[in-house]
Amino acid sequence: MLMSGFSAFLASLGFGVIFNVKGRHLLVAALCGGIGGFTYALALTFNISETISLMIGSICLSLASELAARRMKSPVTTFLVCALIPLVPGGGMYNTMIEMVKGDVYQALVTCAQTIIDAGSIAIGCTLVASLMRLVFKAKVRKETWL
Repeated sequence: MLMSGFSAFLASLGFGVIFNVKGRHLLVAALCGGIGGFTYALALTFNISETISLMIGSICLSLASELAARRMKSPVTTFLVCALIPLVPGGGMYNTMIEMVKGDVYQALVTCAQTIIDAGSIAIGCTLVASLMRLVFKAKVRKETWL
């Protein structure tokens, strides 16, 4: 579990360097990726399905990214894009292509469908957190302006 979180941290750090994220933002983006990788691995150890585990991981890293962006007064995408990379199911698309090359169209379609479902669960987790954060912070702004 800790190794999964650490490897996600390193992967996020590497992609942060590639995406030219600077200074403290780079370490925070990598930390958000580590949080996502750790919670994904933690959910898997409790025998939660891979799809739901990916959603839990994306919810946690999205929450960390949103809070970091507000704290550091920076766009959320600075943290979110780097943090999401380790969770992206690239292996599923690779396996889909391998099955297509082998000529096993049925297995390729099954693998492709599962990969799309996994990617959708990541997107749902990110969208859920972004929507909730927008509602919470809009409510705070409205409350302060009306008083």
